[in-house]
Amino acid sequence: MSFVGTGTPDPNPGWLSDEELANIRRRLPLLYVEAVPVRVDGMGQVTEVGILLRASPSGAIMRTIVSGRVLYGESLRDALFRHLEKDLGPMAFPQLPASPTPFSVAEYFPQPTLSHYTDERQHAVSLAYVVPVTGTCDPRQDALELTWMSPEEASTDAVAAEMEGGRGALLRTALASVGRLS
Repeated sequence: MSFVGTGTPDPNPGWLSDEELANIRRRLPLLYVEAVPVRVDGMGQVTEVGILLRASPSGAIMRTIVSGRVLYGESLRDALFRHLEKDLGPMAFPQLPASPTPFSVAEYFPQPTLSHYTDERQHAVSLAYVVPVTGTCDPRQDALELTWMSPEEASTDAVAAEMEGGRGALLRTALASVGRLS
């Protein structure tokens, strides 16, 4: 399982070098944000769920959701927006939540016996959000494609089995949080 990207694409001083990041991953949990992009109807009911297809550093193709690190000095809202734009493109027009309260906090461990969520590289804590998008999504960076599914299809065992690091369980929790788990 991998949280976004294989390198440091931005010279922003909030980024760590690959060596610094590897060292820190061995010592501390890292903070991430994750977003389940959704389309909603006029009543605010979720009608579609966006799931990304991404290649892992090992070359495996997996389904996942928007995710990435929160940078030093970056607000949760800014981190969410940055990762949504990076994965879905600048015309996705995400509707960020009025309150940065996540629907779930997921804790990822390198050891698969400690949690539903795994990341062999690190111990990470992720704040997870459901975020409606109203624009056109054009996957970028390491996201290969975005597939829109009905909530019923997205919550199937088949889709969960294709998702990395236990994110199928997180997706089901997201759907339950918006009253769409069947």
